[in-house]
Amino acid sequence: MKSDVLIIGAGGAGLVAALHAKEAGADVKVLTKEYPTRSQTCMAQGGMNAVLPNSEADSIEAHIANTLKSAQGEADEEAVRFMCGEAPNAVAWLDSIGVCFSRTEDGAIAQRTLGGASAPRACYAQDYTGLKILHTLYDKCLKEAISIENEKIFLSLLKDEGGKVCGAEVLDLKSGEIAHYLAKAVIVATGGYSRIYESNSTNSTASTGDGIAIAKRAGAKLIDMEFVQFHPTGLKSSSILISESARGEGGYLLNSKGERFTDELQPRDALSRAIHSEIQKGEDVFLDIRHLGEEFIDKALPQERKLAKLYENVDPVHDLLPLRPVAHYTMGGIVVDHTSQTTLEGLFACGECANHRVHGANRLGGNSLLEIIVFGKEAGLHAAKYAQAQSFSTPVEEKSPLETIDSYENTIDFYAKHQELGDLLYEKLGIVRTKHALEEVQAFVEKTFEELPQMGVRDTTKEYNTNRKEFLEFINMLEVSRAVVDGALQRKQSCGAHFMKEEEV
Repeated sequence: MKSDVLIIGAGGAGLVAALHAKEAGADVKVLTKEYPTRSQTCMAQGGMNAVLPNSEADSIEAHIANTLKSAQGEADEEAVRFMCGEAPNAVAWLDSIGVCFSRTEDGAIAQRTLGGASAPRACYAQDYTGLKILHTLYDKCLKEAISIENEKIFLSLLKDEGGKVCGAEVLDLKSGEIAHYLAKAVIVATGGYSRIYESNSTNSTASTGDGIAIAKRAGAKLIDMEFVQFHPTGLKSSSILISESARGEGGYLLNSKGERFTDELQPRDALSRAIHSEIQKGEDVFLDIRHLGEEFIDKALPQERKLAKLYENVDPVHDLLPLRPVAHYTMGGIVVDHTSQTTLEGLFACGECANHRVHGANRLGGNSLLEIIVFGKEAGLHAAKYAQAQSFSTPVEEKSPLETIDSYENTIDFYAKHQELGDLLYEKLGIVRTKHALEEVQAFVEKTFEELPQMGVRDTTKEYNTNRKEFLEFINMLEVSRAVVDGALQRKQSCGAHFMKEEEV
């Protein structure tokens, strides 16, 4: 199976890359372990930042300044300028392909203020922004007859004798068979790694950092893995995200005494620490949007109401929403240059798995959807251009990861280890960190690596073996967890989402 450009991942970034690579003349194939419309992009609710033409209350320079301030000095200004400058074009492109943005009375695209923004800048579609963008992109890919294959589990990158990436080894979940997909260029768009925190995350169970772990094993460099953003407003019991749009529209944060204790629209890292501090004092924390009224909530925040009723059994029209900060977005990832190429020839990356140095230590709310549109396009165009100058090469034969894990014993339950890892990471490698706590995490991770040969899969079925798939994901999460804790230990000073507390004597 051959294609000019092979894209692994069918979320927003992968589909944008596919559309632009196809438009540039490349033969494109997309592989995804789930289904495109279930990708994490659909969970981005609040909006997508862009300074639209004729905006009197905002400027691209203000967008750049807000992004750099939130990034705490860890972003690349040139990359930020490019992203913010391209934002109006990105929104115009989405509008042109049919994304149904909410509108003002005069028909303009509606915008709201998210945390850390100096003006109403986030273009939105009620509180379903990511979902509506994702579905429109998928429809456009179908219209363009782009080949998308579902339920393909990414196992490893293929490289030729010169070390150039020339394809991917993939497990077909339906049949249990291994296949090699050859390509002149490969784009990894597999998303982030927030699910290493297991149930303490807003992300779907698919956000296991597969592409990052596999790229690392192939020799690609990673950067800033310690920067994990904790969203301040996850529902307390379920970790379901309550969008920043709820605060952007005027919601209040209250403690058990009914007091507003912080600025609701400050950047996410600071707000998460403020909420964490209240919880450490023994307070419960709530979001109050009752004053917005039922009509407004049903018009502007319908999904928030549905989610709260479904997962927490509370109605925000009448009740306070119980909250806690939970892992939401990962700023770290695969090192890429301005063309979205990684440190491995032939391998490109975009979306949350890549680090284009635009989020730094703390992503500005509303910039995640913007990044996938802007840099998904760049990855697609540059991968297509690269592929035009290449010919197909023969991969070096290597032992499949499946051969290794299928030889493992099954005396330790890796599911229990995964939950233990997630809770330990949330407690020790979470919102507030200490050197001693990080060393505890590091020791646990290394011990778990040693125990992997005792955690083999029980299910020997060939077809639809989800036990095997989940073990592969667990190994990837363990690889990513090692990179996160190692990065956190190396960075001695607090910076954005990485907040180090001095040890108590």
